[in-house]
Amino acid sequence: MSRDFNAPPVVFPSGGGSTAANPRRPPSSAMAPQFQPPRPANSVSGASNPALPFMSFDMSAAAASTSTAPPPSFFSSSTIPTSSFEDEPPLLEELGINTRQIWRKTVSILNPIRVNSNLHEDGDLSGPFIFLMAFGLFQLLAGKFHFGIILGWVTVAAMFLYFVFNMLLGRNGNLDLYRCFSLVGYCMLPMVMFSAISLFVPRGGFVMFGLGLVFVLWSTRVCTRLLAEIASCGDEHRGLVAYACWLVFCLFSLLVIF
Repeated sequence: MSRDFNAPPVVFPSGGGSTAANPRRPPSSAMAPQFQPPRPANSVSGASNPALPFMSFDMSAAAASTSTAPPPSFFSSSTIPTSSFEDEPPLLEELGINTRQIWRKTVSILNPIRVNSNLHEDGDLSGPFIFLMAFGLFQLLAGKFHFGIILGWVTVAAMFLYFVFNMLLGRNGNLDLYRCFSLVGYCMLPMVMFSAISLFVPRGGFVMFGLGLVFVLWSTRVCTRLLAEIASCGDEHRGLVAYACWLVFCLFSLLVIF
């Protein structure tokens, strides 16, 4: 079943007039004028118009002012550092290495009868490290590569003496591990001398064993006296401390002999 729709007729405009095709186009007289800022009256002299919201610049005056201006300074006399290398402390002093103190401690070890224990109150590891490297070097000249063994044995020996000493004195012991390392390292100086002399002595003879016994007693006496006087252990425990030191330095002498 069909239904009929009533549509209004469509009327097309005639091509005679052009105004009917574009009825919404505004006339040219009704368009807004473009913004044109007024120019200054005298642009040569550099006078600006007060009605403008911006300033006008004269390039010739700017060039003349920049040519006479002084150059910019980025550093003042107060900010420039005035210190020199002469005022700097020595490198060894910055690293905490006192060469004079090391020399005095070395000289005190060379005299086993009179050992100045006051010099060894402040422990250091610079002198012991030099002695241990020298000991390893002399062993290397003898055909023995013992650098790791020497460092390991010295570490174990220092810890052994530290525990023995503190077990003897208990709470009264005032010997720390750092000073114990320092004392054992400085007392290795006779062993270094023995290692140097052994290069010119035939091995396996009585002379070698005799020299080893002399240098072991030297190191034992010096180390025992320093430990007893620095830690104030008294004379009742000096024999036990001397026995522990003798065992330690006997090991290093056997390392040189064999």
